[in-house]
Amino acid sequence: MSFGEDFGWGISEKDSRQIFDAFVEAGGNFIDTANEVYNGGSSEKFLGEFIATDRDRIVLSTKYTDSLPTTDPNLAGNQRKNMVQSLERSLKRLKTDYIDLFWLHSWDFVTPIEEIMRAFDDLVRSGKVLYIGIADAPAWVISRANTLAQSRRDNSF
Repeated sequence: MSFGEDFGWGISEKDSRQIFDAFVEAGGNFIDTANEVYNGGSSEKFLGEFIATDRDRIVLSTKYTDSLPTTDPNLAGNQRKNMVQSLERSLKRLKTDYIDLFWLHSWDFVTPIEEIMRAFDDLVRSGKVLYIGIADAPAWVISRANTLAQSRRDNSF
């Protein structure tokens, strides 16, 4: 989250690289970031550069939902359009063709869980996402999502 200085805080690319290198040298391989809300996308841009030579060793996680302030209603929320567009922008910044773990960042209390799970399933089936997750959501939302996934395990959404 603090890789980059776009918001007037955080750390430079050089210092971010030193932290990343120390992490990997110590045996670390799980990296979690997010879309533009993490220093205007600098976190993902830096990480894209850092992991380029050893992508398969890294378990890469990023999130969607939140966005920078905008008047475009399609750039935030949990709906399918934002999910797909956010993933495509993240893939470009991260310079990879897939995300190991793609998270819904925060519950918007508007988008039906069926729409979210269907869109997640489509992204997994496309190979752009290996696993999905939901963060910052009420327990009943997670329970409903798990129930939907389990009930449709053998069928397409």
